Amino acid sequence: MSVVLERLAGKAIIVVGSGTGIGAATVRQLAAEGARVCVADINLDAAESVAAAVTDSGGEAFAVPVDIADEASVDTAVATACARLGRLDGAHINAADLRVIFEDSDVLAEDLAVFDRTLQVNLRGHVLCTRAVLPHLLRGGGGAIVYTSSGAADAGDRERPAYAMAKSGLNALMRHVASRWGREGISANCVAPGFVFTPEMEASGNVPQAMLDAILAHTPTTRLGKAEDIAGLVAHLLSDQGRWINGQVYNINGGALMR
Repeated sequence: MSVVLERLAGKAIIVVGSGTGIGAATVRQLAAEGARVCVADINLDAAESVAAAVTDSGGEAFAVPVDIADEASVDTAVATACARLGRLDGAHINAADLRVIFEDSDVLAEDLAVFDRTLQVNLRGHVLCTRAVLPHLLRGGGGAIVYTSSGAADAGDRERPAYAMAKSGLNALMRHVASRWGREGISANCVAPGFVFTPEMEASGNVPQAMLDAILAHTPTTRLGKAEDIAGLVAHLLSDQGRWINGQVYNINGGALMR
């Protein structure tokens, strides 16, 4: 067996927001590398489907429901994950509410309900997840947290200010965790994807080909991003090989944003 497949052997990891897209791809990657994974998502049916596919392939995964906008739900999900896994070695916090992103206009036109919902899930929800997983990681002598941020935090887009502010705040949260608990064995980092063409987007047929062509034309690469592109780096950051990496934001975007 290769070193890559062994680097997460036996590690207990929760992936929050893993019923579809990047989170689901991360679960598959972690399980393929030997991790025992809790698949946590607001859509329990989707989470159970991902977990079942992993177990059918010989991996170890199970699903729990979670709504990261609700503190009790987060605490229950993490406690359930830790009880079933026996401990917690790492967490990938990936959830976001993308239903309101197209209503996130500009700071003058913004409906404050859209602004509040965006920050409630995309920032406050990550605070709740951090507060839930950190004590378990510390109790085990340390561990890794990986957050899904976005290139929007640095892009200066003309639209979607709430989303960009939430992701900028998430980067700050990550650095706080890395700085405050790094000496206690905690590493915290962000992956910041560019446009990722997920299987769900492709299956929906709702993304115009002209939009895909325009994105690719402005990206110095040969293809659009895949969920697996993000999952591979998340797995590295959660592994022992990635534990000296701390407090960093990794842009994964095919070169669309270079920093």
